[in-house]
Amino acid sequence: MTRVLFAGGGTGGHLYPGLAIARALVRLDPSVQPHFIGARRGIERDVLPGTEFPFTLLDLHPLYRQQPWNNWKTIAGGVRAWRAISRLAQSSTPAAVVGTGGYAAGVALAWGRAHGIPTMLHEPDSHPGLTTRTFAGGARALYLGFPEAAARLSAGAHTSVQVFGCPIEPPPVPRPSRDDARAKWGLSADAFVVLVFGGSQGARALNEATAAWVARGLPEGVAVIWATGKQQAAAYLDREGERVRVRPYLSPIADAYAAADVAVTRAGAMSIAELCAWEIPTVLVPLPTAAQDHQTHNARATAHAGAAVHLPQAELTVDALAAQVRALQHDAARMAAMRAAAARRAHPGAATDIARDLLARIR
Repeated sequence: MTRVLFAGGGTGGHLYPGLAIARALVRLDPSVQPHFIGARRGIERDVLPGTEFPFTLLDLHPLYRQQPWNNWKTIAGGVRAWRAISRLAQSSTPAAVVGTGGYAAGVALAWGRAHGIPTMLHEPDSHPGLTTRTFAGGARALYLGFPEAAARLSAGAHTSVQVFGCPIEPPPVPRPSRDDARAKWGLSADAFVVLVFGGSQGARALNEATAAWVARGLPEGVAVIWATGKQQAAAYLDREGERVRVRPYLSPIADAYAAADVAVTRAGAMSIAELCAWEIPTVLVPLPTAAQDHQTHNARATAHAGAAVHLPQAELTVDALAAQVRALQHDAARMAAMRAAAARRAHPGAATDIARDLLARIR
């Protein structure tokens, strides 16, 4: 048995890549036993019990930048976590510690570094987070979701830096046909379909602009698949109409991706990775309160690559939304160029590529 510790979480963007890499590792080598380390207060508390992997949840805290007097919790929780990881390692010394970002990864990476355990990092965003920046120098490998992240990291002399992308559920092969996907949604095969979503919690700014756009009356030939988020669904489910499909959440999302011409969404790394893999031109509206404004960096990088339009939330109005959709609907050449740019940024096999490289290093 080869134990590999995965540390990261707090948000889905830091947890789900780790799960995808772990599953790819086990597919490639069933003797590998991933073990997840996370925070009791993060999303991993709800997600990990439903997975196939053993896990340990610890009393981990972020740095309280706005309330520094609370950082005693971070220190005390870190000391307890260090001891817990040491006890965990007594039964089987891990072959590697893989950090996938977020405050839940820091202590495990520090523990691995102190004990001579190889550490590897996956950074999903174009603007690396504090954990990645802190531990990049001594890492055995850095796996990047965006090539732009490399310029913001001080990698060690012996650190391998690879742009493998974000581990996602890749589009099926063969992909669902557009006509079949639209038939499932009850939409016309020749409609210009706009997919709007803001994650499982939804995005209020996107929902309000979309609601106003639908109320005004959609342009001729335009249809909308709109995921409001579970918490906000009650306010918008009655907006369903002949050319509007409203859902609290899209799971699975493959039929929506297969049906869409354009997406309007937040600029999380995982969403962008999925949209590029499906080659969908996108209007990205970053969450302005995201840590270190990383979603704005993601949106700018994707727009600079030609795969998206960056629309800051401060500029998001019903008129701006309508104008962006109208411009894309009537510009076939631009749509084709954006699809090609998305394909160039796509890494649908990222999880397997990372797992294969990781296995080579721990062997």
